[in-house]
Amino acid sequence: MRRAARQRGLVLGIAAALLVLAALQYRHDRARAPGTLLGVDPASITAVTLDMSGRPPERYRKRDGHWWTEDGRHADDGRLGDLAGIAAAPVAGWRPAGNFDLAKIGLVPPLARLQLDDRTIEFGTTAVTGPLRYVRVGQRIALVPLRYTPRPAARDAERIH
Repeated sequence: MRRAARQRGLVLGIAAALLVLAALQYRHDRARAPGTLLGVDPASITAVTLDMSGRPPERYRKRDGHWWTEDGRHADDGRLGDLAGIAAAPVAGWRPAGNFDLAKIGLVPPLARLQLDDRTIEFGTTAVTGPLRYVRVGQRIALVPLRYTPRPAARDAERIH
């Protein structure tokens, strides 16, 4: 009986040690994860301005759960939800802006500038290393998946509303 109890205690001790190590590894991985582009909830965003080269700026406000143009027309809620969702884009990695020649990565001038409430995101060219785009937030450059690139309003969608 003593031998079985000792073995059971040993197995439980090893299992507890493995759980502690797994928890420590999880905390370490979370601390080193690059996170999201702005670290804000897209649903909390109430103002969007999109400025793309060669196009007039687009300005929108959210009221009563819907998006509206600055001249009071209803906007495409799905598209504006996508634009606000860029705030939560997963980042593959961050680097200081000083590490780059901003002109070479398409940020002088940026291909697009997206302002979400009071935060500005600038979009550059795609990376040669994969389906990622250079994005500047303040003094940092992130690589984000291409699907988080803003798109201009479609003419047909503008006519619907």
